[in-house]
Amino acid sequence: MTASVTPTHCPYCALQCGMNLTPAPGGGVTVTERADFPVNRGALCGKGRTAPALLSSRVRLTSPLVRTGGVLRPAGWDEALSRIAGGLARTRADHGPDACGVFGGGGLTNEKAYALGKFARVVLGTSQIDYNGRFCMSSAAAAGIRAFGLDRGLPFPLEDVPRTGCVILVGSNLAETMPPALRFVTELKENGGTLIVIDPRRTRTAEQADLHLAPRPGTDLALALGMLHLVVAEGRTDEEYIRDRTSGWEEARAAAMVHWPEYVERITGVSVPQLRHAVRMFCEPENAMVLTARGPEQHSKGTDTVGAWINLCLATGRSGRPLSGYGCLTGQGNGQGGREHGQKADQLPGYRKLTDPAARRHVAEVWGIDPATLPGPGRSAYELLDAMGTDIRSLLLMGSNPVVSAPRAAHIEERLKSLDFLAVADVVLSETAALADVVLPVAQWAEETGTTTNLEGRVLLRRRALTPPEGVRSDLEVLHGLAALLGVEKGFPADPEEVFEELRRASAGGPADYSGITYRRLAEENGVFWPCPAPGIPDAGTEARGTGPGAPDAFRKTPDGTPAVADTSAAGGSGSSPSPSSDPSPGSSLSSDPSPRQHPGTPRLFLERFATEDGRARFVPVSHRPAAEEPDDEYPVLLTTGRVVAQYQSGAQTRRVDELNAAAPGPYVEMHPRLAERLGAADGDAVTVVSRRGRAVAPARLTTAIRPDTVFMPFHWPGEGRANTLTNPALDPVSRMPEFKACAVRVEAARKD
Repeated sequence: MTASVTPTHCPYCALQCGMNLTPAPGGGVTVTERADFPVNRGALCGKGRTAPALLSSRVRLTSPLVRTGGVLRPAGWDEALSRIAGGLARTRADHGPDACGVFGGGGLTNEKAYALGKFARVVLGTSQIDYNGRFCMSSAAAAGIRAFGLDRGLPFPLEDVPRTGCVILVGSNLAETMPPALRFVTELKENGGTLIVIDPRRTRTAEQADLHLAPRPGTDLALALGMLHLVVAEGRTDEEYIRDRTSGWEEARAAAMVHWPEYVERITGVSVPQLRHAVRMFCEPENAMVLTARGPEQHSKGTDTVGAWINLCLATGRSGRPLSGYGCLTGQGNGQGGREHGQKADQLPGYRKLTDPAARRHVAEVWGIDPATLPGPGRSAYELLDAMGTDIRSLLLMGSNPVVSAPRAAHIEERLKSLDFLAVADVVLSETAALADVVLPVAQWAEETGTTTNLEGRVLLRRRALTPPEGVRSDLEVLHGLAALLGVEKGFPADPEEVFEELRRASAGGPADYSGITYRRLAEENGVFWPCPAPGIPDAGTEARGTGPGAPDAFRKTPDGTPAVADTSAAGGSGSSPSPSSDPSPGSSLSSDPSPRQHPGTPRLFLERFATEDGRARFVPVSHRPAAEEPDDEYPVLLTTGRVVAQYQSGAQTRRVDELNAAAPGPYVEMHPRLAERLGAADGDAVTVVSRRGRAVAPARLTTAIRPDTVFMPFHWPGEGRANTLTNPALDPVSRMPEFKACAVRVEAARKD
């Protein structure tokens, strides 16, 4: 235990709220306010405030478990690691390297995500690695890359939000998923700005809106196209901006113009007067933003849907201008950093493409291997899970609980059971870990140092405040031990700062360039926004970096070789406020002092040019198409899913916190009273929701805040109330995102036995 207050960050969502950990009498820590961090200014939700409850040995794993005779029993680390190494080695010998799968998580630190991707490709030699972030932000990421040439959730700091004129919040319930962020829209309204919320439910966030639009689930694409149609028809396009800063407008314009307002009203249920009102609210201020979350993204057309909202921003001259533009509200704790450094199926560190020869050469040189030995791209998350027991025979899983979180979850549960070998590293015995042949207890956020990258692209330092309990090791120690047992003695250090130093070199010159970031800088500057290149660190050259005339300003160099960026303002920028402590962890050695010419980081992207070949943003023509599964006579109702304020993701951690469980003890089916009346169901009665993939049973919760043709279920629970038993694994053709947000169901009154 450190002797004084330890400044760090919350283990939950992508805000990565700042908090201080203070020694508690009798052991452990308590959370206290950390007002110097600009994202939350000391405010915390209930999850963050109660996070230390998970550090208790009462709720966590403290010993490895191995399966003997069908039962998990405590074991020593040598036995557990040997069992895992043996299982993976046998699979590789009998079926080839691609029969070994690796599945990561958006909550892993940057160091862990980097090391996991390297372990899969260097030690196992497998292409079969992906992570649960594929289920969260992948559609927005794909759309951002298509339009801007770069994916960073928010291209501006959150502090810009209250200073704009209008925000369209699409499919986000900030009040429950990111409560401390709600103050940004509250301040927006206090400053005279307006808020439009688009959500099929009248959520706590929608209640704050100046205008709430409630489309049918699965029709956000049509809604965005209808608004763009009106922008054109009413002469609200910014022709000078379109001419000077974009390409592809004519094709995108033609695609939008067939979505006339009356047609869009029939598809979405949003009236033409509401559409016109929304367009006026968005276009009349000098500055405006569109922020999307999982609502429009978790669809089989999620990439096109986000692309349509980006087209609206481009047509009105918003993106790449101060206090304006498009942004994605990334969800998981390290959802941004987790998709940048190699645990995705198609990716190398620094957000490099696995198919790019220059990127392969650069990373292979850092790793000390032949580029030819690097595997190619593998399966996406759902496809990887679906292939278990057939093409994939063994799986190493870290920081994920797909038994609860994957679509068509009952099928995925059976696929997990069909594996020859399953190893899980986790903090708790999750529903997925309970199926494993070996379970490893790993350290938590307060027990280890590491970096995360929040939804703004701000790289942060989480600091160790406690020593892990005896019997618990870090994920980096796990990978170090497994690599050694599998014949790779070097290249997998257990020290997180050593891993980060290698990550810096591997990311140098890539789109997500961290090479100018050090632990010392993160401690002293309260975070640094990427890209942040460092002069003098070798990179892959202009072929991979794009330092020629078409390169984005954030990556270009001045004639003397130093980096140049479009905007390096420190206002909310790299977070110039000093941290209460510059010591990242007990006994840590800090990197050398930063150079006086160090890059300041890039809080605001695209102000001069976009990260495309020609520096222009790209319109992408898109058209409405229905959900993969529309209601019919047998399944006449739409199901949509989401989160509640007191639980998080699969609930593996939050369901073990008494205070949170008291606030949200179990699943429910939210429905309109008119639907309940047709079923003969009263509030609190058990109802059965049936889809083509299974059934779930939970109490009815009646409210007029939801459309009569739609029901909502939170997805945090296993068992008979598991919402993802019902959801549709239909995949977006670009992002490979499953369609969590819309599937056809029927609702029945549950039988009373």
